[in-house]
Amino acid sequence: MLEHISVNPNIHFGKPCIAGTRIPVQNVLELLDEGHTFEKIIADYYPAITVDDIRACLQYAIALVAAEDIHLASSTA
Repeated sequence: MLEHISVNPNIHFGKPCIAGTRIPVQNVLELLDEGHTFEKIIADYYPAITVDDIRACLQYAIALVAAEDIHLASSTA
């Protein structure tokens, strides 16, 4: 699925986009966060993308979180 995502330093300052478009992954994720369905995103915002492209955006976000090293510091009052 991640073949649907590309990173090009000359497009949106190197932010990940849906491959073959200038549509940032972040924009798609924000629409999902607002409660839009895959179908509504395609019909109303980005008719050039597919359900698989949207799924790839989610998988990309999951892969980023999975690769993160999180170091929580406890605070003492």
